[in-house]
Amino acid sequence: MSFQDTALTAAHAEVKAELARTDTKASLLLAFTGAMLAGAWTVATSVHLPPAAVAFGAAGVAVLLAAATYLLRTVRPNLGGARPQGFPKWATLTPDEIRDALSEDDRPAHIAALSRIAVAKFARLQRAIDLTCVAGALLVVAAVVAWLGVA
Repeated sequence: MSFQDTALTAAHAEVKAELARTDTKASLLLAFTGAMLAGAWTVATSVHLPPAAVAFGAAGVAVLLAAATYLLRTVRPNLGGARPQGFPKWATLTPDEIRDALSEDDRPAHIAALSRIAVAKFARLQRAIDLTCVAGALLVVAAVVAWLGVA
């Protein structure tokens, strides 16, 4: 096995691992976001809140919904668009065409396509985390306003 072959195999595995890591983080954050939404709903429907607390809480919930949207877009399957690489392309091929396709080393193209997908996922995950932090701050303000009884 040549150095280039080893490097291509390692790069391919690394990109696939980063995609899996991003999906795992997004899934955990989506569960956390859902728990925050459920908690906010429980409080909002079981306690009489001052209008200011309702306003801050509603803003926090709206931002959480935006974060959830980013997270769902992050974990949404991406099959590579018009020029898929790897298994999505194989779904359109006959067994003989698959054999021919596997005889070619398309790892560089596959690494490039997966890297673009990973970067897009990272960007959406980053935005979702930022939105979750903003929503948390708004919900804390709502809780403080409710605790102080500010009208």
